Amino acid sequence: MTVMEPFGARLRRAMDERGPLCVGIDPHASLLAEWGLNDDVAGLERFSRTVVEAMADRVAVLKPQSAFFERFGSRGVAVLEASVQEARAAGALVVMDAKRGDIGSTMAAYAESFLHKDAPLFSDALTVSPYLGYGSLKPAVDLARESGAGLFVLALTSNPEGGEVQHAVRGDGRRVGATMLAHLAAENAGEQPLGSFGAVVGATLGDLSSYDLGINGPLLAPGIGAQGATPADLPGVFGAALRNVVPNVSRGVLRHGPDAAALRTAADRFAAEIRTAVTAS
Repeated sequence: MTVMEPFGARLRRAMDERGPLCVGIDPHASLLAEWGLNDDVAGLERFSRTVVEAMADRVAVLKPQSAFFERFGSRGVAVLEASVQEARAAGALVVMDAKRGDIGSTMAAYAESFLHKDAPLFSDALTVSPYLGYGSLKPAVDLARESGAGLFVLALTSNPEGGEVQHAVRGDGRRVGATMLAHLAAENAGEQPLGSFGAVVGATLGDLSSYDLGINGPLLAPGIGAQGATPADLPGVFGAALRNVVPNVSRGVLRHGPDAAALRTAADRFAAEIRTAVTAS
C-alpha cells in the first residue's frame, strides 16, 4: 500500500493555503426540501454534487455526514463514494463524519472501510468515538498511520448531553475529556508540522482553559452558525491552540443553496471572519 504524506502535514498546508474552514455536507430531509429537492437518491445526488462542485476547489476540508447517505441504502452509499472521490480530486481534504467506535475486529473493519487506501470510501480522516475506551481505537490508529490518514476523536463535543460523559471525573481525579486529549497528545508527540490525530472540540463550549488543548494536532470545531457560535468566539474557546482549529460550518453555508454562487459567497464570508478572528488574537 502506497503511503501518502501524513494527514497532519497535508492539513496544515491546506489550512495555510486555503484557510481553515471545514464545510459539512449534511443532506438531511429539511435541507433537501429547502433546496426544492425530493427526499430521495436523486435529490441526495444533486445536493451533494452541488456542494462539492461549489466548494472542493476553495475550502480546506469537506466533511460529509455519512448517516444522511446511509439512510438511502446502497444507492446512497454510492453517492457518498462519488462525492468523496470528486472532492478529493478537486483538492479538498475529506473528513468522513461517521463517528465509528467498537472493539477488536469490528473496529478494524470500520477502519478498513474508511482508512484503507484502496477502499471505495477512503477518506483523509475519520471521526471516531473513544467511549469504549481509548485503546479500542487502536486498529483505526494503526491503519491511519499506515495509510497517511488521520482521526478526529470525540473529546469535548458541542451537544449538551456530552458533558455527562466527557466532564465526568475519573478515579484518579482527571476528567474523561482531558484523558482523551492526553492520549492524542501522546499520539502526536514529535510530529511536524502537525500531528494527524485530532480532537472534536465544540466551538459552543466557552472557556476551556481548564483543559489542555495543546495536543499538537488539529481541533475540529463544530457549532459555528446554526448552533450559535461565531468565528469571533474562537479565540476565547481555544486560546493558544487557535492556529490548529478547523472550524466547521454546515447549515450556515448549506442553507444558501442550491445556487452555487450563493454557497461560495457564504463560505467565503465565514472564511474571512475566521481569518480575522485567528489573526487578531
